Amino acid sequence: MDTKHTDSGIEIKPVYTIQDLPPAAAERPGQFPFTRGIQPDMYRGKLWTMRQYAGFSTAAESNQRYKYLLSQGVTGLSVAFDLPTQIGYDSDHDLADGEVGKVGVAIDSIADMRTLFDGIKLEDITTSMTINATGYILLAFYVALAKEQGADLSKIGGTIQNDILKEYAARGTYIYPPKPSMRIITDVFEWCSQELPKWNTISISGYHIREAGSTAAQEIAFTLANGKAYVQAALQKGLDINVFGKRLSFFFNAHNHLFEEIAKFRAARRIWADIMRSLGATDPKAMMLRFHTQTGGSTLTAQQPLNNVARVTIQSLAAVLGGTQSLHTNGYDEALSLPTEEAARLALRTQQIVAFESGVADTADPLAGSFFVEALTNEMEAKTLAIIGQIDAMGGSVEAIEAGWMQEQIARSAYAYQRSIESKERIIVGQNRFTTEQEESIPVFRVPAAIQQEQISRLTTFRAARDARKVSDSLTAVRDAAVNGYNLMPLVISAVENNCTLGEISDELRAIFGEYR
Repeated sequence: MDTKHTDSGIEIKPVYTIQDLPPAAAERPGQFPFTRGIQPDMYRGKLWTMRQYAGFSTAAESNQRYKYLLSQGVTGLSVAFDLPTQIGYDSDHDLADGEVGKVGVAIDSIADMRTLFDGIKLEDITTSMTINATGYILLAFYVALAKEQGADLSKIGGTIQNDILKEYAARGTYIYPPKPSMRIITDVFEWCSQELPKWNTISISGYHIREAGSTAAQEIAFTLANGKAYVQAALQKGLDINVFGKRLSFFFNAHNHLFEEIAKFRAARRIWADIMRSLGATDPKAMMLRFHTQTGGSTLTAQQPLNNVARVTIQSLAAVLGGTQSLHTNGYDEALSLPTEEAARLALRTQQIVAFESGVADTADPLAGSFFVEALTNEMEAKTLAIIGQIDAMGGSVEAIEAGWMQEQIARSAYAYQRSIESKERIIVGQNRFTTEQEESIPVFRVPAAIQQEQISRLTTFRAARDARKVSDSLTAVRDAAVNGYNLMPLVISAVENNCTLGEISDELRAIFGEYR
C-alpha cells in the first residue's frame, strides 16, 4: 500500500482509532489553550465576518464595488492597494509607471480616501486593509476620514495588516530596514491602544508565506515566530501585553488538504496561547489567536477555471471547521485577472451556502474527537514547534530573516511542491491530469490603461490646491519625530489632514531610516 503524507510531510495512517486520541481532545471551546475555538459557542452566537477583498483602478471605481458587495450581504470590507501605494510612491512617481490601479486601488491622499468610502459610514462597517510598509499612513488616512465623518474613534473597528517581517521573508513590499520598520509597528500598537481601542493593530500573516510556497507547518511556524518577535518588540517599548495582546490578529491561508488545514488552525491556536502565556500574558483574551482566512490564491488554475469553485468550497469548509473569525473567498477567475463582479458574487455566495445550508456552523468545533483530526492536530503542533525552536536558536525571526534562512526554507518547499506537480506525484485536476484540448473562454476583468493618467491628473489638482506652508511644516514634524524617537502616528495623522501625500510622508522616513536592499 502506498504511503500517504500531508503537504507538510506528516505521514497519514490507513486508519485511526481511539488509541490515537490525545488527552487534549477533552478541551472545551472558549477555554485555554483554545484548540477548539475562541468562543464557547463559536458560530451559534455569531457567524464569521464575510469579507470580499476588493480594490482596483481608482477610488471611485472601488467605491462602487464596495457598495455592491455591501448590498449583497458582505459584513466587512477588505481593501487591496496597488503596488505604488504599498511601497510608498505617489501615482506620478517614475517607479509607479504602469502599475497604477493594477492589483489594487491607488491611494495617494486623503482626497482618495474620501472617495473610496464615499457614502459609507466607517462606524457601521469593519475594514481590513492589506497594507504593510505604508500601513501607518493608510491608517492615518482612515482615522482622518473617520474624524471628518464625526465618528467616535472608540467605535471604529478594522485591521491593518502591518506585518513587515513576512514582507522580507516572502512578499517583498518593504521600504525601510527591519529595525526601523519594527519601531513604526510598535508606534501603531501604542497609539491605537490609547486612541483606537477596537482596531486590530496588526494581522500577522501566514497567507503570503504559504503563497510563496511554504508548507502548512512552515506557514504557522514562521507566522507565530514573527508574532512572537512583534510581542517582544512591544514589551521592550514598555507596552502592556494584556492590552496590546488583545488587538493582535492573524491571517492564514486555506489550501486543499481539508484535514491538514483544519488541524493547522487548531494547532496554531494552542501554540499561540502557550507563547503568549510564556511571554507574560495573564488575560485569556490576550492569549487568544484570532484570525482571518483567505482561500488559496496559488491553488487556483487558469486551466478549467470553473474547477476553482470546488477548490474554494473545500477551502472555505476548512477555514470554518478550523474556527476562523473572518473569511475571504477567491473568485474562480483570479488565476486570469482581477475577479469580475459575477465571480466575486459567486465567491460570496459560497460562504453564505456554507454558513446557512451546510450545518457546519451549528456546533462548536464539529470535528473535535475525530481520531484523525485530533492526532493530526498534535502532529502539526509538534512539527511547528520544532521549526519555531530552530528560529529561536538563531535569535528569533528578525535574525532568521536577515540570515536568509526563512526565505531558503520557503524556496526549498516551493521547489519540492512544483516538482511533485511536474512528476504527477501530485494531481492537479485539469492541469496535469483530466485535461481537455479545448480552452474555456470566460470573461475577464481588465483595468483600463487610461486609469494612470486620470489618477495623476487628480493628484496634480490636489497638490495645487493645498497650503504649501502647512505641508512643509507637517513633513518637518514627521521627520523630527522619526529622529527623536517620538510616536509617529499623531504627526502622520496631522500631516494627512494637512494634505501631505503618501509618497511625501514615505520619502521623509526614507531620508531618515534608509531603504532595505
